[in-house]
Amino acid sequence: MTISMNKINLKITALVAILFVFSLTAKAQHGWEVGGGAGVAYYFGDLNSNFRLNKPGLSGTAFARYDSNPRVNVKLGLGYGHLRADDADSENVFEKNRNLNFHSNIYEFTSQFEFNFFKYIHGSRDEFYTPYLFGGFTVFNFNPQTELDGTTYNLREYGTEGQFSGEEYYTTTLAATYGIGFKVDLNFEWSLNLEISARKLFMDYLDDVSTVYADPGDLEGLRGPIAPLLADRSLRDVNIGLPGHQRGDSNGNDTYVMTNLSLVYYFGSVQCPTISKYH
Repeated sequence: MTISMNKINLKITALVAILFVFSLTAKAQHGWEVGGGAGVAYYFGDLNSNFRLNKPGLSGTAFARYDSNPRVNVKLGLGYGHLRADDADSENVFEKNRNLNFHSNIYEFTSQFEFNFFKYIHGSRDEFYTPYLFGGFTVFNFNPQTELDGTTYNLREYGTEGQFSGEEYYTTTLAATYGIGFKVDLNFEWSLNLEISARKLFMDYLDDVSTVYADPGDLEGLRGPIAPLLADRSLRDVNIGLPGHQRGDSNGNDTYVMTNLSLVYYFGSVQCPTISKYH
């Protein structure tokens, strides 16, 4: 599993490097675009290992894009997503008995390079649409929470896998960004963009689950009486929450995906074709 994840991360890095090289060889500036849109967000990880799509959350984006040439763009964006998952929805017996759940808001800043499959020129009658690939990096903030007896708890504050105070995972961190999109002009100024964008995290605590169960006595001593109740919510007729027993899978990091439809406005001028000196 670790080797497989390393291969994926290597491919992501290679994609970003290729797009960066394209950006360095870009020709004349075409102009700027600004846009915003909305869609759905999904989480995939320890509490959704079989890629269920039954709990979509709202997502949104606002961005600025620099059109460096008809093939290569650079985009900076702000994003929001709401992620959630529940073991009760799983078909896996262990996960259903584990009975954990979480939800979290995501706030992010993303920088990415885009490569258009076809030449894309605003105002063109022929080159007014294209699918595109992109890669880059995202800085994001998250805060996994759950409800117990009608009260919402911030899971990180309770060190559910035995973390000492001050040794908890960071809630602002970095992710690799990659995905695919499609853009099409409505007219010279306005266009629509549909984008499926994944964030591959460099950590495994987006859902507050990664390794093994902590000793409940130690947890209570470190974090108080609520901590063991949040750490082990396994069903009463099974006994899987023993200290040192599997709680999550630390061999693979978490991922979240956003699908957004955006309306985009172009600031630029029409580029007339060059007239041959021999004409």
